Amino acid sequence: MGDRLTHLDEHGAAHMVDVAGKPVTHRRAVAEGRVRMRPETLAMIVEGRAAKGDVFAVARIAGIQAAKKTADLIPLCHPLPITKISVELEPGDAEVRITAVVETDGKTGIEMEALSAVSVASLALYDMCKAVDRGMEITGVRLLEKSGGASGTWTRKEG
Repeated sequence: MGDRLTHLDEHGAAHMVDVAGKPVTHRRAVAEGRVRMRPETLAMIVEGRAAKGDVFAVARIAGIQAAKKTADLIPLCHPLPITKISVELEPGDAEVRITAVVETDGKTGIEMEALSAVSVASLALYDMCKAVDRGMEITGVRLLEKSGGASGTWTRKEG
């Protein structure tokens, strides 16, 4: 990785990076996040008792929509032709782990789309359950891995 911020020009002004000269490569990003909650809230979700309906289905669709709309939400992101989006929600011990995998064949990375998918899926889950648990906590939204492009593959190392 370089030592300069690519979204700033020589005068320090924000700009969209010119990717016209870059080759198209297959790019993939995986992100995760967690929504912590009371055990009773998790039981309600898993048992399908949420008043607003299927929490996991709504959160999954929200995450998919967010990935598709990332360029509209984050000012300097390029719109990308997404070839795959998956958003998985896995109940754990008083939490739900949300994982998004997003892929494209393009000239720039797809990390922001994966992070947006996790973030908005987390927000949708919170919205679906806030009437019974306002103390839920969205935490740990982070990139786990990315591949493709000139910088190659990057994988988060724990510890």
